[in-house]
Amino acid sequence: MAPRTASDTVRIPSGQAALDGDLTLPADARGVVLFAHGSGSSRLSPRNRAVAAGLCRAGFGTLLPDLLTEDEEREDVVTARHRFDISLLTRRLTDAIDWLERRPDTAPLALGLFGASTGAAAALAAAAERPSRVRAVVSRGGRPDLAGGALPLVMAPVLLVVGGADTTVLTLNREAAERLTAPHRIHVVRGATHLFPEPGALEQVTDAAADWFRDHLPAGRTDGGRADGGRADGGPTG
Repeated sequence: MAPRTASDTVRIPSGQAALDGDLTLPADARGVVLFAHGSGSSRLSPRNRAVAAGLCRAGFGTLLPDLLTEDEEREDVVTARHRFDISLLTRRLTDAIDWLERRPDTAPLALGLFGASTGAAAALAAAAERPSRVRAVVSRGGRPDLAGGALPLVMAPVLLVVGGADTTVLTLNREAAERLTAPHRIHVVRGATHLFPEPGALEQVTDAAADWFRDHLPAGRTDGGRADGGRADGGPTG
């Protein structure tokens, strides 16, 4: 019999807002990964949900929250204003981190962040604000450059996954990587474009993320200090 997996729709308080989220916890989870969506996406993103499902199969819990309220999402469809508000997205993400910290079932678990597009910038900024809690970060087709001054403050190991044919974003990731002081690596999915629609491309993203979290999330909670390990090669790999 397969280990039981608990899934719940949750509400995460954030200032005057309440954010909807989907929390999934496998039995004996080895850690929990908080997702940060961006660029007009939500917790219903089929790509992030596919990655989350793969991480759950690998034994990790996942939390996929909406970082915008329904009213903000409707406004954003017209103005695209909120999706680039990295400060807002970061505040919402750190509130979700603190919410996980307060739950008895997730507080003992090591925490990783998975950010896509502009959500990757928020994930990096949140990692800089919660260095004792966030133990690893993965970016998928992200805009880490938008994290700005937070980049050298990130202490958790960072994996930047970029499509090889997504040349502009790949350049931005390479430039952002030069500003990171934490252990980091760029993983290039050869031939993939920005949304990784090519056959097998998203599976490569999932496998790379699972390996990164498996390597860098300790079993259970570890407080304080920089994650162990020296700087990884900052250059792209296959």
